[in-house]
Amino acid sequence: MSNSIPKGSTLLRRNDFLFGVATASFQIEGATDLGGRVPSIWDTFCATPGKVLGGDTGMPACDHFHRWQQDLDLIKSLGFDAYRFSIAWPRIASESGGWNQQGLDFYERLVDGLLERDIVPMATLYHWDLPQFLEDRGGWINRDTSYRFTDYADQVTRRLGDRVRYYATLNEPWCSAFLGYRLGIHAPGLKDHQLGFQAAHHLLLAHGLALPIMREHAPGAQHGIVLNFTPAYPATESAADVDAASYSDEENSHFFLQPLLTGQYPAAVQERHPEWMPRCYPGDMEIIAQHLDFLGVNFYTRAVVEPGITEDYQSIKQADVARTDIGWEIYPQALTDLLVGFKERYKRLPPIYITENGAADNSPVVDGEVSDRLRLNYYQQHLQAVDNAIAAGVDIRGYCAWSLMDNFEWAEGYSQRFGLVHVDYETQVRTPKMSANWFRDMLYTRS
Repeated sequence: MSNSIPKGSTLLRRNDFLFGVATASFQIEGATDLGGRVPSIWDTFCATPGKVLGGDTGMPACDHFHRWQQDLDLIKSLGFDAYRFSIAWPRIASESGGWNQQGLDFYERLVDGLLERDIVPMATLYHWDLPQFLEDRGGWINRDTSYRFTDYADQVTRRLGDRVRYYATLNEPWCSAFLGYRLGIHAPGLKDHQLGFQAAHHLLLAHGLALPIMREHAPGAQHGIVLNFTPAYPATESAADVDAASYSDEENSHFFLQPLLTGQYPAAVQERHPEWMPRCYPGDMEIIAQHLDFLGVNFYTRAVVEPGITEDYQSIKQADVARTDIGWEIYPQALTDLLVGFKERYKRLPPIYITENGAADNSPVVDGEVSDRLRLNYYQQHLQAVDNAIAAGVDIRGYCAWSLMDNFEWAEGYSQRFGLVHVDYETQVRTPKMSANWFRDMLYTRS
């Protein structure tokens, strides 16, 4: 097994380049009824028959709520610089309007534990787990939720301050809005185009409203947002396919990125579907388009599209291509193309951190080892893609592997394993995989 980063890479020679691992609260913590936590929309979604594969729930997940010190030791042993985690809003909020000090205490201990181990804390304030009592009031369709998020961000950053070096307001608002309110695949499971776009606007508004307060409480931290991207490629060179791919990117990528950087939603979406556009109040777009210290980019795969029969575009499955175990095509060139394309399109593009990148590889434990060769190859190829983008002039300052360990994979339940570390959900035994050992050996060559 090679211990070096892909040939030609400059990443290890940059002392300022941050290597980290990422997780999310609902996916790893378990203890959904402990520590003063209130139910989230994902607790409700999991309890609804047919919504999550196998009827799986957020219990026990990885029992990180009780095993967090062991997990931080694991991160340290693997040589990573940083840990990107999310804070569970349901552990902080209460329906009465007060704040749960037990929840704030938990994350304060987590952050202090990271600092004691010389690991950089990177906190995401919202990774999809909206308190259910807020969904009962309309969730992200209700404009008031944007202001409730601001109150929550105020409490968290007031407590943790500059001890967290990087704060992201939201993780993947595309998923929260479109999968949750437009397509019904994720919690809360609604299916309405206009509701999806309205939720998207309120999520972005929440981000913009929270930023000034976050900066006030943590002036020495970096503040940004994390978006996910699945860039579209035309199935053929025909004008119809090229147009379908272009529009797919406008609707799924630039509808979220463009307002952050320009204060405007893409004209292509407004012109094609004015009936879907969200209701905006005067000043909303200026609030959304505040300065970003960084942009987090989550990337896993690409889409190949053509015009749909009843929709503007549809994805088509490519034959004879490499895939991960969840069925996503492995196409690292798309990551380079995406990042270079952003640099060319946006004059205000902030520094970028790859905040999620990884592969589902369900290789089992055999004789105490996990030979996840597919995942290892995926990481090598995509780190090279990142390096290629840097060589093309994109300002990329860090890379977080998804994920530290196997976990609850949302609507897929526990069927897919993305972790560098294997988790036996019955015994909670953690087993570092081949890919984890590769990262460890590679990162230790920097010292």
